[in-house]
Amino acid sequence: MAIEDIKKELEKRFAEPLDEFYKRRIIFWNDEDGEFLDEIESLTLCNAKVLVLEAGHLFSAKQLLSSSDLVSNYLVYNPLVVDPEHDWFLDIKLYGEEYRADKTSRLMQEMQIVNTSELRHVVKDFKGFFNAASRRKAMASFDGFIDKKSTLYMSILSVICGVKEREPELIIKSSLLAGADLENTVKMDLLKYGASPLFWSLVGSVTGYHGSENMDDLVNHVVLSAVSRTMSSDVLSGLESKYSDIHSGFCYDLVFNWIHGQDKNSFRSIAEFVESNLSLLDRFNQFEIKDLEDTDILPIIDEAILSKLMYAVTKRSMDNNSIMSVIEKRRTSAWYDDYDYFYDGIYQVALMNQFYDSHLNSFHHVVAKEMWDAYTSDYYVMDSLYREFHIAFSTCLQNLHPSLDDSFKDLADYVEKEYKNWYLDKLASNWNTVIEQDLSSTGKITGLLQQTDFYQDVVRNVDGKVFVIISDAMRYDVAYALAKQLEVETTADVEISAQQGIYPTITKYGMAALLPHKDLSVVENNGSTKVLVDGHSSEMSDRDGILKSYSENSVAFKYKDLMLMKREERRAAVKGKDIIYIYHDTIDASSHNDETTVFNACYSANHEIKNLVNMICSELNGLNVIITSDHGFLYTYQELKESDKMERSSFKKDIVEQGRRYVITNDLANPDFLMPVKGIYNDANLLGFAPRENIRIKGAGGTKFVHGGTSLQEMCVPIIKYKYLRTGYKAYRINKDKYETKPVSIALLSSNRKISNMIFNLSFYQKEAVKDSYVQCTYNVYITDANGNEVSDIQKIIADKTSTIPKDREFKCTFNLKSQQFSNTEMYYLVIVDEEGKQVSIKEEVQIDIAMAIGDFDFFGLDGE
Repeated sequence: MAIEDIKKELEKRFAEPLDEFYKRRIIFWNDEDGEFLDEIESLTLCNAKVLVLEAGHLFSAKQLLSSSDLVSNYLVYNPLVVDPEHDWFLDIKLYGEEYRADKTSRLMQEMQIVNTSELRHVVKDFKGFFNAASRRKAMASFDGFIDKKSTLYMSILSVICGVKEREPELIIKSSLLAGADLENTVKMDLLKYGASPLFWSLVGSVTGYHGSENMDDLVNHVVLSAVSRTMSSDVLSGLESKYSDIHSGFCYDLVFNWIHGQDKNSFRSIAEFVESNLSLLDRFNQFEIKDLEDTDILPIIDEAILSKLMYAVTKRSMDNNSIMSVIEKRRTSAWYDDYDYFYDGIYQVALMNQFYDSHLNSFHHVVAKEMWDAYTSDYYVMDSLYREFHIAFSTCLQNLHPSLDDSFKDLADYVEKEYKNWYLDKLASNWNTVIEQDLSSTGKITGLLQQTDFYQDVVRNVDGKVFVIISDAMRYDVAYALAKQLEVETTADVEISAQQGIYPTITKYGMAALLPHKDLSVVENNGSTKVLVDGHSSEMSDRDGILKSYSENSVAFKYKDLMLMKREERRAAVKGKDIIYIYHDTIDASSHNDETTVFNACYSANHEIKNLVNMICSELNGLNVIITSDHGFLYTYQELKESDKMERSSFKKDIVEQGRRYVITNDLANPDFLMPVKGIYNDANLLGFAPRENIRIKGAGGTKFVHGGTSLQEMCVPIIKYKYLRTGYKAYRINKDKYETKPVSIALLSSNRKISNMIFNLSFYQKEAVKDSYVQCTYNVYITDANGNEVSDIQKIIADKTSTIPKDREFKCTFNLKSQQFSNTEMYYLVIVDEEGKQVSIKEEVQIDIAMAIGDFDFFGLDGE
């Protein structure tokens, strides 16, 4: 700054009005480096005298200002380094003003650095760093003044690392993200600006790393130290030199917050480097699940656990409850979403094993109605589990995990054996035995609702307007899942039952049976059969007319056509109509393109129908909805063996129409091994036959997804009766608690409210079972101080237990306190809050009494200065 500019600035300062009671102005110009010593001799001010302090003449200068001249304004130029404890002019400075004109002072003022001799030296030492305006602006952006050397060092490191808070965790995280050692941009900048010693001093203080200044080694150290926090030292045996047990708390906090934050995926490359560099998968594979299940720092831990779980579930080397308990615990881990379909698939297999164990002595029914009831209340669960497993398995086929894929395919083979070779075979064998007489004599099983009576017994019995949704090939287990979803997600009375599908269980027969009719008949038509309703064709284009012939105020739509309409068009289309049939075809249509997508289509179908029901009730003022199907289906994933197929050579010449699971012949046929089934085709001098059990008849078309036969999965046609309840209706008001869903709640089970370890366990329990109007809820649990600052990690509890036994609804969580100082006289709080933030949080008082609490870090070894 030029001396002329300084003169103008000083004269302006001296010309400013004085504060009340002040008679003159004294300004101390501190210039310890003597940058303006030569120019000061020629400086004259029009409104103040200039006094230059000199060593050995301080007394006379003090006398001048304090006694000899009490009227004049003074500029006191001080080129001396003054010890604050022996400052001759301290009393005058209390009412005087300070001025600095040197570059260092200007920079310090710009960055809100208190101008002390100690801090001036630091600024000068890092003059290359402070040359850039962008870096000075970043320094100035921190809250408050920088008045300590440690704060200044932290500020410099934070700016170099590009973080906005002076936190060791953020500084180290940024350095780890900046690349491998030789390419690490942060490391290069640290060296460039001479800040490398500061950085490594900080690193050593907080992480315990004191090795070579190599970023790759630091990565290994930080991640491994974080892992050691929740993993037995036995698992890390031989790696002791690569991590710090004492500093594991800081490293754990750093990585935990990282992998549970929004930038979790940025840690993935770091995790992969450490996993590969230290061969951790091979190491983890040598230990038991119990040694790994409490740690979620690295994705590779999930891979090791999953491999062991898949082995355990197929070899039956671990009980099913323990397997499911491990999976439930892993659901809250950081990397669960990357592997959820593996975990979900294993969970379904564990449930299948449970079903197997509890049904070893089943399938010995002698009455068809009793077996039908057992299927609709219990046995169908196995079909659901198989379907859920294959939804998970299909996701596996679309995503590559080299270390897990083969094991999951082995698991699929295991599932196939249990489902097909045991469940389907046992179920079908028993079912064929109890239905053969009824089907051969009447085609109808005694005691069951009949699909042919659907319109008369179900549709016509609805009081008021009714919407009938017919979803092609919706199997009973799929419909059951839909009914439960509707029950939980909407305000309605929902009931599910089943009716016996007409034989053969194929679309043209089932769709005709669901229409109003006095007579169903069959005619032979160009090598196949055609189903007539009261003598008329029953194709899609004919169904609207058939409905109207029985009730003028009826209408039929295709689902896709209805959804393409605008709202007012839909309203106009159903206005004045009492019976509305809607034909939906997601499941069956998928089988024509790719049999393996059928289970995913089931999921899509349920989602579409839920939306359709909501649209009916909200837009079309519907209250009554019936959901049903034309038939079910059989599906097995693996290709069938020759023993699962049968030849048709002995009756091929007599076939009129054939599918994989049915055959209609002329009245001369008498095929071996097939079960005769009486049906509407008999009046046309035709005969119907079904293969026993799960056999497919050889012919064209796929063999995995089939229907047309007499298995429970094909014949058990669901009926969902849905009654929407508006909130103002009397039935809703009377049973409000039944219809209004409420999240289940959790509470602290542990009686001890005193925490005496940095790592500690707490037990919780889910007060209500997920049932009826109580729905699952996810809670976050953590410890805070009195000001609401989190002082522990956040643990997640997924409260979705359905058991009515309280002991089965308990959870144990392991918490880690942050590496900071705690007071045994202050109160802390355990906070329980639902993840969506819709409920009032729960706060429980707790005391933290840590004998060896961690204090403030001396990051840069300044305490000894």
